[in-house]
Amino acid sequence: MERGDPVTLDLLRGTLDMLVLKTLSRGPLHGYGIAQRIKQNSSDVLQVGEGSLYPALQRLLLQGWVTAEWGTSETNRRARFYGLTKDGRRQLARETDEFRRMVAAIGQVMELA
Repeated sequence: MERGDPVTLDLLRGTLDMLVLKTLSRGPLHGYGIAQRIKQNSSDVLQVGEGSLYPALQRLLLQGWVTAEWGTSETNRRARFYGLTKDGRRQLARETDEFRRMVAAIGQVMELA
């Protein structure tokens, strides 16, 4: 992988749910909007494909961490909008703490290796 190449989230297992929850913490979005926001917020480094995003959203719905409602997108199309629940906010806090611990541990290994 060349520097500057997009990173698919398949390479970052376990982070997609956290990134979706974080993205929804700012307000409801439809699937395409979630993918675009993650791409924008990562300076175009992280790209989420439909084949990863929609199964993740289904998992999050089943866990009770997000809700879904049909609405109209900014392009006047029918779209399913996802929003974060209270349980989803608690899960986001847990996953964020765990992620920070993991990044710190990886940093330690890289310094000592």
